[in-house]
Amino acid sequence: MKGNLRYILAGLAVIITAFALWYFKNIVAYILVAAVFSLIGRPVVDFLSGLKIRKIHFPMALNAAITLVFLWTILLSFFLVFIPIIINQAQELSHINIDAVKDSLEGPWDQIEKLFLRLNPNGNEEGVSLEQYIEHKLASVLNLSVISSAVGGTLGVVGNLFVAFFSISFITFFFLKDETLFADGIMLFVPTRYEERFGSFLKSTKKLLTRYFIGILLQITGITILNTIGLTIVGLKFQFAAVIGLITGIMNVIPYIGPIIGASIGLLLGIANNLNLEFYQELLPLLGYMALVFAAVQVIDNVLFQPLIYGTSVKAHPLEVFLVILIAGSLAGIRGMILAIPGYTVLRVFAREFFYKFKLVKKITEQIE
Repeated sequence: MKGNLRYILAGLAVIITAFALWYFKNIVAYILVAAVFSLIGRPVVDFLSGLKIRKIHFPMALNAAITLVFLWTILLSFFLVFIPIIINQAQELSHINIDAVKDSLEGPWDQIEKLFLRLNPNGNEEGVSLEQYIEHKLASVLNLSVISSAVGGTLGVVGNLFVAFFSISFITFFFLKDETLFADGIMLFVPTRYEERFGSFLKSTKKLLTRYFIGILLQITGITILNTIGLTIVGLKFQFAAVIGLITGIMNVIPYIGPIIGASIGLLLGIANNLNLEFYQELLPLLGYMALVFAAVQVIDNVLFQPLIYGTSVKAHPLEVFLVILIAGSLAGIRGMILAIPGYTVLRVFAREFFYKFKLVKKITEQIE
């Protein structure tokens, strides 16, 4: 009877905890973002802690404040550099002459139209052209309710931006100031007999995730720079190449399909920004060179960046990582694919500490230090 009561109480505790996490999801999000910021900024804090002027070390509070300012400066500088470029390119795209676009693409469009009718014979019988088909699809997506909800959501985000900025900054400062604060807060809910194993779990997880998030930032930066340089070399304006490079860098965070999405967006922007070129003689070769740049950078990413990131953080077989990402994508879409690798890293370390007797756990965690 006592055993059953204990299981019932434990189940109720789990349900209450899950409900609390869901109810206060915004606060939980602030804490998690602050924890990621603190992981990224920890090397900076450690570097400042090692400095001394006339045998005097900087106070830890000052080190944390300098690191926090450094992180926000980097982030804000990034937006200050790229947002004007993006706005400028958007203005240029808004001045495109639609009639000129139709005239320049009339030949290729006719061929695409024929291919569409060949692949979609029902559309031909109903008298639906490719242009009408696209208009119908766009109308079904871009309806008034969707636009209204998007505007409302944007206004809501802007309204809560200051609260999020202040909350994340405040929490991050104390996480940087006290390296064990986040872990100590979690340990308050851990039974005494599991404290040693859970402490080891947190220590290993922190080390792996720190490497992972820093690696992701380096990967985004590297891909952005390489694509920007490559696209500039093949003939795009530097500012326009920088925008496409940034898009491909950010999209690359999505495993496997991210590079395809980024390259596709880049090629579409390349078409939209170079409609003055003759299609077969100039525009088509330019798109080929752009695709070649995307492919070359992706090879560099696969050979250099990804082994460095996954090898030092996930430490799992590539097939294992692929299956985890596939499952996460099926469960939660793009968001699940982005969170799959750090989430799987945490689960593997947890399994190693608490379920180490199982043969499967031993196999999938054998490479973890």
